[in-house]
Amino acid sequence: MKRKYVPDLSRQGSVCEANYARLLKLLPDLDTQDQREYQISWQGRSAVVRLQVEERFRYTTTVMVSQQLESDSRWLDAPQLLVRLYHDAGMAEVICIRQRRQLSGRYPYPNPQMHQPDEKAQLNDFLGECLSQCLSHGHLMEPVFVG
Repeated sequence: MKRKYVPDLSRQGSVCEANYARLLKLLPDLDTQDQREYQISWQGRSAVVRLQVEERFRYTTTVMVSQQLESDSRWLDAPQLLVRLYHDAGMAEVICIRQRRQLSGRYPYPNPQMHQPDEKAQLNDFLGECLSQCLSHGHLMEPVFVG
């Protein structure tokens, strides 16, 4: 008999703390800056990662993390993650992907939407990989004003 998925809360907490630290490095002026874009190149491929502040509150900030791939495909949608930063806890977690409802920490399997049992954990891991790529291989794209 297959065992039921049980979230590893300590691992998820450390992933969310690491993602919070990565986001603060990529958005050092989070309180005043609304958007930053990073160009990433690896293995002959290229993408632009956009960090767009959606909401600011006293204890939380919501950021849309989206990718635009060099070769837009009609078969593959670029990821868009809505990430909530909890400033009092020092954590950042993916709360939804694209226009879906808020993600649950665990899903029964099978389910009508075909979510993986650990989908939220997988998305937080993916966010960490994306932010790490921005930090190690990304170039900040800033407008240059001539004149």
